[in-house]
Amino acid sequence: MSSKNKITELFQIKYPIIQGGMVWCSGWKLASAVSNNGGLGLLGTGSMHPETLQEHIQKTKNATDKPFGVNVPLFYPELECVMEIIAAEKVPVVFTSAGSPKAWTKWLQQRGITVVHVIASSYFSKKCEDAGVDAIVAEGFEAGGHNGRDETTTMTLIPSVRKSTDLPLMAAGGIGSGQAMMAAMALGADGVQIGSRFAISQESSAHENFKKIVTGLGEGDTKLALKKLAPVRLIKNAFFKQVNEAELRGASEEELRTLLGRGRSKKGIFEGDLDEGELEIGQIASCIDDIPTVEEIMKKLIAEYSQTRQLIVEDSKFAF
Repeated sequence: MSSKNKITELFQIKYPIIQGGMVWCSGWKLASAVSNNGGLGLLGTGSMHPETLQEHIQKTKNATDKPFGVNVPLFYPELECVMEIIAAEKVPVVFTSAGSPKAWTKWLQQRGITVVHVIASSYFSKKCEDAGVDAIVAEGFEAGGHNGRDETTTMTLIPSVRKSTDLPLMAAGGIGSGQAMMAAMALGADGVQIGSRFAISQESSAHENFKKIVTGLGEGDTKLALKKLAPVRLIKNAFFKQVNEAELRGASEEELRTLLGRGRSKKGIFEGDLDEGELEIGQIASCIDDIPTVEEIMKKLIAEYSQTRQLIVEDSKFAF
């Protein structure tokens, strides 16, 4: 694939492939491996205390001399402390999500940091432009973890966002192959952000139980839940069934918050409790049946992308 486009030039990376900053999966081993293999690795701040984040930033620096970044959910309870650490450690890229892009964009940019904001609708692309962000991730309904409320699919979202802004655009949600990467870029994306495929890799910090259950999932084995709180895509395990039953009978936000409790995602993803844990993963999980290294994933993505692009050029079935 071409070595230069808006995303590769913005981040100074080889391929326009960004690894999602996922809770309990995206530690220094995963982020540095993605960066070392030509993409942009992200640390997942959402599951780290400030001192843990600082440790992972320093370990990432020791493990790669390539650019990397940090994903920061803006509802994080110790946000100011985290931002000060990021600035002090001179992290080159920050992805913000779940909040207003105006909150920290200028502050970060004044410290030489490239800022990307994650959105789930074209409405927010204008807000991103007004805030002055450097790029956007448009994340479709297929994505794992926390999700948009409107349930707009990636195939619908990307052309809509592309029409609304000229900012560098990355597609996310349901992308786990080079073919899907090609499709997203044909719809107007300049690059892709991939979560679930990297979550189920050897370098991911997720528990082996979680990785193994994902490799056996089929279509329909995940569903968006907890929409009264913050929508999140979950594997249909025992905990999900409790949530689903509560939602079907009209449980209040307070009841759902009590049911969710604290540390559910840690219990499931990091500690491997497949019954009572909150198991977050994207719809693309049904296409994941192995646990390869990051190097193997990256090589496969690039090969599939290149083969698909060549097929489109050569195959007569694409000629009308």
